[in-house]
Amino acid sequence: MQNENETPKSNELNKKIARATKWSSVTELATKLIAPLVAMVLARLLAPEAFGVVATITMVISFAEIFTDAGFQKYLIQHEYKDKKELDQSTNVAFWTNFGVSLLICFGIFLFRHDIAKAVGSPELGNSLSVASLLIIVAAFSSIQMARYRRAFDFKTLFYARIIGALIPVFVTIPLAVWLRNYWALLIGTMVGQTFTAAFLTIKSEWKPAFYYCFRQLKEMFAFSMWTLLESISIWLTGYVDIFIVGTYLNDYYLGLYRTSIVTVGSFMAIITGAVTPVLFAALSRWQNDEQEFKNTYNLFQRTTAVLVVPMGIGVYLFSDFVTRVLLGDQWLEASEFIGLWGLTSAFLILFSHFSSEVFRSKGNPKISLCVQLLHLIFIAPTMLATINFGFETLYTARALIRIQLLASAVFFVCWLYKFCLLDMLKNVAPATVSALVMGAVGWGCLTISEHMLWQCVAIAICIVVYFATLFTCFPKIRREVFETRYGKKIVARLDAVGGRFRRRSA
Repeated sequence: MQNENETPKSNELNKKIARATKWSSVTELATKLIAPLVAMVLARLLAPEAFGVVATITMVISFAEIFTDAGFQKYLIQHEYKDKKELDQSTNVAFWTNFGVSLLICFGIFLFRHDIAKAVGSPELGNSLSVASLLIIVAAFSSIQMARYRRAFDFKTLFYARIIGALIPVFVTIPLAVWLRNYWALLIGTMVGQTFTAAFLTIKSEWKPAFYYCFRQLKEMFAFSMWTLLESISIWLTGYVDIFIVGTYLNDYYLGLYRTSIVTVGSFMAIITGAVTPVLFAALSRWQNDEQEFKNTYNLFQRTTAVLVVPMGIGVYLFSDFVTRVLLGDQWLEASEFIGLWGLTSAFLILFSHFSSEVFRSKGNPKISLCVQLLHLIFIAPTMLATINFGFETLYTARALIRIQLLASAVFFVCWLYKFCLLDMLKNVAPATVSALVMGAVGWGCLTISEHMLWQCVAIAICIVVYFATLFTCFPKIRREVFETRYGKKIVARLDAVGGRFRRRSA
């Protein structure tokens, strides 16, 4: 039934947002389930050195791609246009700007490929960098097309593009890894996947590039996108400065261990967060002018997400050897403790730092996110440089623990600027944290009995039962929130039906 206060236009928009949220959630869940499976196979076919080489190349290419987009994608999504003609004109300006900049950057990388390779600590990768730079041109096509689809809430088409793109490694990268046994398998697979995605989105799109350009529109777009561009650069710096330092001071083997550990945990956690974050952003954006509903929505998402990510983080930390063996194989065991620490800190970083970033963005204030990222960067670089000579274990321990500073900074700004209550946040995650600690104690006890792989499978099952038993017994509010949803009621109804049949048969 339509709300009396809603106009037909707003009602239709809400329906579009709901459909977009559904397809976005399905897309993230599906792709994040495929990626770890592919990674499990590739980690057994290729040595850590191959992943280290690709990490270095990705660091350079991803930085260049920030400038080719220049924040135009978000401008096209957020800006209000008078008509479709004006939208198409802005899209053409954004596309040709991206395309021109991407050509210039590719040419620059080709000319200075050996100097760039030396600068990132891998002088032998010059030619590989020049080949990989073609991805920048591909990104110029896909970036603008994605903006048009997202603006129209057409996440269904993006779903098909992402799914097929995620399956490309199954048919390209894995066979090449079997044949080549080096980093070229990963590089070629990435290029094929991104090229296909760009071609698919362009063919399906109603908008096609046309020869139109206006410097006045470019000026307006860049004035809006400047802060978004700076935020993207800061996020890149915090995400890759440690990669640069490890690649410069250590070898490709340790760089592969380091980067793959981070990516593995990220893919594992993103099974949950990839589905939750788009929904959270959409919901917060709708309530940005209603402070009470805004905070209620934030608290609900944080509390329910904690139910899943906190036990995942503690579980990865506790069973890090098991997770490493299953997802990557025995040759990666040197990184198992890092995977455990990164998983543990990721759980709480998601709930406090990542969710706070969604608050900043939904309020239209990327400058705050930029400040948080730059502040974190000030801590990362000295920490990495101070510990790099004390061994790989000291290095990754310090890097994982320094994330606490990022968490603290994000919480400080969200409480100071938007009057969030830290006590409410802690209460939100307390049920999941307490239950997960009980689970962790039981899991630790199980591991003292035996560390055999089969027994660890049994121990993990025991931990899951203990966690949910503790959560639903000691925290009835969480139990009500889970089982009072539409799907929760269906579960309860089915359990009641099964119980009724069982009682009738017994009688």
